[in-house]
Amino acid sequence: MNIADIATTEFIEVDVGTRMGKVRSMFEDGNPKGIIVTNDGDYEGVISEREILQSHVEDDAKVAALTKPSRSTPSPKVDRQEDVRETARVLVESNAKVAPVFENGELWGVITDDAILEAVLENLDALTVEDIYTADPVTVTEDDGIGKAINLLREHGISRLPVMNENGFLAGVVTTHDIADFVIRENHTTTTGDRVGDSQRLLDVPVYDIMTSPVETTTLDTTAEEAVERMLGNDYAGLMVTPADDDRVVIGVITKTDVLRALTFTEEEHMDVQITNISMLDTITREGIVENIEDVVDKYQDMQVMHAHVRFKEHQERLRGTPLVQSQIRLRTNKGQVAGTGEGYGSENAFRVALDKLERNVLELKGVTSDEEYRGQLLRKLNEL
Repeated sequence: MNIADIATTEFIEVDVGTRMGKVRSMFEDGNPKGIIVTNDGDYEGVISEREILQSHVEDDAKVAALTKPSRSTPSPKVDRQEDVRETARVLVESNAKVAPVFENGELWGVITDDAILEAVLENLDALTVEDIYTADPVTVTEDDGIGKAINLLREHGISRLPVMNENGFLAGVVTTHDIADFVIRENHTTTTGDRVGDSQRLLDVPVYDIMTSPVETTTLDTTAEEAVERMLGNDYAGLMVTPADDDRVVIGVITKTDVLRALTFTEEEHMDVQITNISMLDTITREGIVENIEDVVDKYQDMQVMHAHVRFKEHQERLRGTPLVQSQIRLRTNKGQVAGTGEGYGSENAFRVALDKLERNVLELKGVTSDEEYRGQLLRKLNEL
């Protein structure tokens, strides 16, 4: 299946000369997944709500300030005849919810994560939430400030945080959209006063004041099809995962991105590897990353790896012009998940440190048994796409 019939020509477009204040209002009013940026009619990039939230660009600045190469990563581009599986990979690796679609070299429209999920929904009954969810989620408490939530969202490259009450139970959820909506609304009502002081006041507001409650939850044995139906039906980007007997305890999160990532599983010779922020690769290639991870896994033939996810994040600190980078590697195996994290100057150095940590953690999974039954079922269904 290709995306020709599920992409759309309907999208929001702004010129690079548009004020950032106007763009922020567009996200507040229409809640788009992304806004296409053009320069005299030529495609320039895509702005997401997450980028708006994390940027320090003033309302009077132009959109061009946010689309400069130094401020943002290149936006993904797909052909109108591209395969659904490859398009899902592009969205995951670009950490995007929408990608521009080109036909004969010209901007034709956009493709969204929702459009892909709706198209493959019937095939998702081969998966359960347990197969694809993210365990051990990052959390905040009701009393934590919005500033802390923003830092955690930025640091971990995620879009939602479970909010825990004083007893350690699930009380709500806060998302990038919740925060952006609050910040934009408050900035609109602030007309006087010290701007720095106003900003600090907003960051100190407790998460409790803006969180969503009650929270939509799901369980490990729920099918991915049912989970996605609930997300699409309620316009949620994710669901909290809880034990079947206690919906107050959070054990994980399942998001649309997790489901898209599952669509990229293949029966190819090489391990399935996804890379988030792939544009940050400098002296190492995608092929090199795959080979290095395979070398580690091959040392332990009794471990079956279904999927690997590598994520890069750039810090402000630099050494002779080279940024400090954090690399995270996460493997999904028949025994559960195993991960390694490291930092270094440049993506390759960061990846090497994370790979070394990963190998040490893999040692703890020695002796696992092979269980490919669910993988075979999954692939039989997904290969029909």
